[in-house]
Amino acid sequence: MKKFMMLTFTLLVSASVLAGCNTMEGAGEDIERGGEKIQDSAS
Repeated sequence: MKKFMMLTFTLLVSASVLAGCNTMEGAGEDIERGGEKIQDSAS
């Protein structure tokens, strides 16, 4: 039973970390697009 709980915990932590990376990547892309639009309007 203890091994099952540890495995479940490990999977949950891994899923959380991966979801966080995807979220940060998406936020970075949005910020980049915003910067490009500001650059285009300044030109």
